[in-house]
Amino acid sequence: MKEQLLQAKEKATEYWKTRSKKQKWFMLATFILFFLLLLLLVFLMRPNYVPLYTNLSPEETGQIKETLDQRGIPSQLSNDGSAISVPEDQVDALKVELAAEGIPESGAIDYTFIEDQVGFGMTDNEFSVMERAAMQTELENLIQNLDGVESANVMITLPEESTWVSEEAKQATASIVLNTGGRGSIDEEQIRALYHLVSKSVPDLPVDNIVIMNERFEHFYYEDSNNSSSSMSAYEEQRQIQLDVERRLQTQIQQMLGTLMGPDKVLVTVTTDLDFTQENREEALVEPVDEENMEGIEISAERITETFEGEEIEEGGVPGAGEEDVVNYPAGGMDGNGDYERTEERINNEVNRIHREIVESPYKIRDIGIQVMVEPPDPEDPTSLPPGSINDIEQILSTIVATSIDDTYLEDVTEEEISEKIFVSSQPFAGKVVVEEEVSTNIPLWMYILSGVLIVLVIVLAFLLLRRRRQEEEELLVEEDLPTEEEIPDIPEREDSEHETRRKQLERLAREKPEEFSKLLRTWLSED
Repeated sequence: MKEQLLQAKEKATEYWKTRSKKQKWFMLATFILFFLLLLLLVFLMRPNYVPLYTNLSPEETGQIKETLDQRGIPSQLSNDGSAISVPEDQVDALKVELAAEGIPESGAIDYTFIEDQVGFGMTDNEFSVMERAAMQTELENLIQNLDGVESANVMITLPEESTWVSEEAKQATASIVLNTGGRGSIDEEQIRALYHLVSKSVPDLPVDNIVIMNERFEHFYYEDSNNSSSSMSAYEEQRQIQLDVERRLQTQIQQMLGTLMGPDKVLVTVTTDLDFTQENREEALVEPVDEENMEGIEISAERITETFEGEEIEEGGVPGAGEEDVVNYPAGGMDGNGDYERTEERINNEVNRIHREIVESPYKIRDIGIQVMVEPPDPEDPTSLPPGSINDIEQILSTIVATSIDDTYLEDVTEEEISEKIFVSSQPFAGKVVVEEEVSTNIPLWMYILSGVLIVLVIVLAFLLLRRRRQEEEELLVEEDLPTEEEIPDIPEREDSEHETRRKQLERLAREKPEEFSKLLRTWLSED
């Protein structure tokens, strides 16, 4: 066996040495392309894994993994063990078979679980705990049916029943966290339906006691489109206005800072103090049309001018005063003439008559407080956030506070007091929910195109190689058919002859010592 291997090696070495440089490069390129093609075929023949179940608990993942291993079905885990994938051609059959066997067995408690566990030994406290857990599970299953919701976590707090009669009835509360997979926000109709669904599913749970947010800490607020201000009490109306102002400010700041730092790197809360003093007044003003000259529009004018010329009346009569005379008035002469002039103007001007009924704004922003939490780019390194970023955020928030507070309350406020209304802190978020995107296992289109090109290249190279080999074999056959001329060997010279020895000595002398060789030649010529 060893001799055969050595002979094969020698033949291969001899064949490689007899090839030209161009043939060697051609054979090497063919081998590399064949190796790449083999790797590509192996990659394409690998099974395509698709998710069988997602959002699994560790117990459910372990149960499914054990079942698949017992059946000899290959599987892969992803998303920290919350998703399990199998070959694509076995997904549908496995779902049906595992569902028939009751796998996975969810650890959640539902109403069917309560029916199986109800017995004479169960206490009221145990039943209450199981009932609340079943209620939470059923609500989670209902919420997951909404478009855009991948999963949900529901926490319900039910009031304890008391045998004593209390003045105020206790109410239940609910907190819901939705996993939207990082997609856009849910529309208002779905949010309103979600609030009503939870409120009607849990006894004594008003809408105001429900809190709903997504995995990025974005709150979904309930807005009743049918509710009007006339049907609300003064407190409810003022509280609704305050919440609306705070939500709008919080949303604007969250969007702006989220664009700057990242949507999951910023948490904003806003508190406001509103002045709900409302003033109704009526004004009746009269203003001139021409304010510079303080004149109105001339509508009508009447000008009367009277003049009279006559002789001067001489004074006469007896000084004194009679019963019907005026004191110190000269007595007029009889039959006298006189002159006089009288000018009279009557002008009607129209002015601006303004009637105003003013109702002041239902609220004024008296004070604002803004709290912002920022996570550094590297949560493990608090110094990764430059100090300049904190200063920029404070400047932005100062501008928002200065433009939002009403002017009547902003007159005596200094810049230092405005900066005291803002708090910005940088620290890592420990309770942030990390949503991992599922890695698609589908083969991209460019892989198919590349594989097709490589297959064509290999076929072309193989064809050229076979054609080259056929040409070489034909050339060898032609060379073998041609008659070969017999080579006549040269007559070997006698190396031990005296003449040959001298000739070699002279050649060595001419090569090593040309001057002495030239002297020797002159000596021989002179002797001749």
